[in-house]
Amino acid sequence: MNKTVNINLANTFFHIDEEAYNKLRLYLEAIKRSFSGTAGSEEILTDIEARIAELFSEKMEHERQVITQIEVDHVINIMGQPEDYMVDEDIFEDAPRPRSEAPKKGKKLYRDIDHKFISGVCSGLEHYLGVDALWIRLIFIFLAIVTSGFWLLVYIILWILVPEAATTSQKLDMRGEPVNISNIERKVKEGFVDVADKVKNVDYQKVGDQVKSSSRTFFDTIGDIFMFLFKVFGKFIGIVMILTGAAALLGLFISLFTIGIFKAVNLPGVDFYDIVNTTAAPVWLVSILVFFAVGIPFFFVLYLGLKILVNNLKSIGNVAKYSLLGLWLVAITLLVFFGVKQSMAFAYTGTTTDTKELVQLQPQDTLVIGMQSADYLDFENSMSFDDLELVYTDEGEPIIYSDNVRLDLKLAKDSLLQVKVKKDADGSSFEEARNRSDKIQYEYTYANGTLLFNDFLTTPKDAKMRNQEIRAEVYIPAGTVVDFGRSLKGHMGRGTKNNKDYYRSEIVDYQWVMGSDGILECLDCPDDPEMEGNFKIDENGIDINVGEENGHVKIGENGIDIDVKDDGESVILKIDENGIQVKAKDNDDDN
Repeated sequence: MNKTVNINLANTFFHIDEEAYNKLRLYLEAIKRSFSGTAGSEEILTDIEARIAELFSEKMEHERQVITQIEVDHVINIMGQPEDYMVDEDIFEDAPRPRSEAPKKGKKLYRDIDHKFISGVCSGLEHYLGVDALWIRLIFIFLAIVTSGFWLLVYIILWILVPEAATTSQKLDMRGEPVNISNIERKVKEGFVDVADKVKNVDYQKVGDQVKSSSRTFFDTIGDIFMFLFKVFGKFIGIVMILTGAAALLGLFISLFTIGIFKAVNLPGVDFYDIVNTTAAPVWLVSILVFFAVGIPFFFVLYLGLKILVNNLKSIGNVAKYSLLGLWLVAITLLVFFGVKQSMAFAYTGTTTDTKELVQLQPQDTLVIGMQSADYLDFENSMSFDDLELVYTDEGEPIIYSDNVRLDLKLAKDSLLQVKVKKDADGSSFEEARNRSDKIQYEYTYANGTLLFNDFLTTPKDAKMRNQEIRAEVYIPAGTVVDFGRSLKGHMGRGTKNNKDYYRSEIVDYQWVMGSDGILECLDCPDDPEMEGNFKIDENGIDINVGEENGHVKIGENGIDIDVKDDGESVILKIDENGIQVKAKDNDDDN
């Protein structure tokens, strides 16, 4: 059983066992004796303690962990023994040191406030990139100009997010130098030498004038105000990033877990995925890839938000960062591959055509054309993809259903009534598309002058959803009278022509006869617009004619034109781009 001691090292509390504490105490006392009488010894000791506390913190897995001799020996091995160094003024002589230099470690990005012009961002990048700060400043200025200020925003973000190198340890990390006793002493003494040189060369008159006017530079004052505002804004952004990242990750996790449950109990949702999917990738694999592809960026959004709010948040480590990056790249690559493969499933369109001759018609015979719906399908639990649905028969068998059926009327070459049905479907090859179109099931019937088409198509589930559709053409002999059922609304194609230029959905409201030129001629359509009581809507707008005696109302692209006649007087109102015009006149008078 070992006794533990609580210590305060660089304002950080640690639990350390008694033997390790005694060894650490003797080590620090030896360092203190080594620097006794050295300029800046107090600052050197403070930085050494801060570095030791930092090394202890890296080894801590939780707050109650006890520091043992193993951790103390590790720290001493990194920092070195005091007697290993020449801790006197000879350290600054040009003669090489008798010991070998420790290899440099990786650099960390800090703002160099000792050589700053505004905030130290560019001087910090100089150490990190090995490029002179002057060139970095010129590049920032150039990019800020050519990007209309965007790189100024980048500079501000770096100012906010990159910490300043305030301590000796941070300054050594910024340069990639080992943080040990020798380097800490050297940096502190370099600071004292710099101060001494500045004192020797100082212009006391100039300094006195500056002290009288202000003890701070203009940029320092503006920078403090600027930093305060952006810190407040940064905290708010951090909170938003945390909430956004957490919500996204929670939603993705629930979705992934839910899909797993779906697969376990075999709910229809997975069947629907199998029908839409052409990549042969299982639903769980695609779900995991989507989770990583979307979730990893949101994880870093959450992590960055925490870094903004929590100053002492530990890094997740380079291994974790690069592992997540690699996992994200793999997920993105596979999803792109599956996406390209999925899109290739619609690269070709195949058509299967069925043509039947039904009956011979005589001029003036009447042909009734209508449509019938499916009364044996269950649409309550259907799932849709574009114009296709996954529905169930009365026996519970899943099939693919679509109402993408269009009908066109054309002139027959003889007196035979013919029907041509074109079945279209997509596929990754022409042969696959044709085979898929051949699986489409579509029916129509003819009896006693009535031709009934199904207003839907069906196809087996294993044919998958690939833009299946029906285009039916009815070839009608000239002189045949055609009556439409109201069920045809929404199913008439664009290829049916009529002498009234009616829109295809309006054709079914009237009776027609097939002309010798293949154009339907209306038998019961309203008279021309000049006739009383006519109401017409076409591409030119709305024209309401209330008779020669009463006037008309026109609403079109040229504006509104109203002509009202009453007892020989006429009032004309025009509203167009020129404004409002009102005229009143007698029929016998032009004024």
